[in-house]
Amino acid sequence: MTPSRPALRRRAALGGLAAAALAGAAPRRVRAQERVLNLYSSRHYNTDQALYDDFARQTGIRINRIEAEADPLIERMRAEGANSPADVFVSVDAGRIERARAAGLLQPVSSPVLERAVPAHLRDPDGHWFGFSKRARIFVLAKGRSSPDEASSYEALAAPRLKGRVAIRSSTNVYNQSMTGAMLAVHGEEGTEAWCRGLVANLARPPRGGDTDQIKAVAAGEADVGVCNTYYLANLLRSRSEADRAVAARVAAVFPNQEDRGTHVNISGGGVAAHARNREAAVLFLEYLVSPQAQAYFADGNSEYPVVEGIRPAAALADLGTFREDRLDARVYAANNARALQLMDRAGWK
Repeated sequence: MTPSRPALRRRAALGGLAAAALAGAAPRRVRAQERVLNLYSSRHYNTDQALYDDFARQTGIRINRIEAEADPLIERMRAEGANSPADVFVSVDAGRIERARAAGLLQPVSSPVLERAVPAHLRDPDGHWFGFSKRARIFVLAKGRSSPDEASSYEALAAPRLKGRVAIRSSTNVYNQSMTGAMLAVHGEEGTEAWCRGLVANLARPPRGGDTDQIKAVAAGEADVGVCNTYYLANLLRSRSEADRAVAARVAAVFPNQEDRGTHVNISGGGVAAHARNREAAVLFLEYLVSPQAQAYFADGNSEYPVVEGIRPAAALADLGTFREDRLDARVYAANNARALQLMDRAGWK
């Protein structure tokens, strides 16, 4: 069907907005009925408000944020069906975003801006979702009690030398499910289950708490090796709290698997909702998220790695050092999440 003239004018106007926003120019304002974009987001970082405010200043589109954990948002969108007001869905971890795609809650987008900016392994090959920031899953080691040689790879977490020395979150944590999903892509089911059993045998304590708690356990001497995402450690390093900085000073960061495939990297990302009523504005918002200013907000606001080449990470993150990144397609490990959780549960990883 040929688009109507008003639709063509609206599309042309929004295309101009995208180009202007990415170039840093002051774009024209959009029509009144397009000035609100409904964003379903499980990102709970207060610093993200700067992103939404900047987008509104540049485009005249106000962000109406509906915020909750990812799974309840996915269920809400599923229940709302074609009546869902959601225009954009944003979440942390490719596993959660892939759940939304598999449930038919996202629609494909063809955007040269997004395809140029986001590396192929950090986006859905069919355009349903795109990564906008990265976080690496690393180890923190107790300074003076453990050596990087003891824990230089994810495989080492199951080595007998680390018996009773490892701190990690529960198997219900999606970051661990994606990490295990990446192991599944490398080692297959039998090898991954054996790895899970070895890791469970090496736990210093039953899994509990978040990533920051694993760092604190290592700093307090409860464990020698902890597993966390990079931004948790970087945020402790740059905290205004002297106690937080003291915790971070007692541990050293290790990027696993630098001698082979590289360190597992996950994303925060999003896509256009399947029944978006403001599709053009939704695509514009996704394109804004790969603009230099938005990428700088990701970097500075929550110590996340930008996905766009050439944007510097926050100083605390840069101080952790450069590393080789595992370029396994995010959709592969995300699709492995459900099977990974079954193997983790079977191995006794609670």
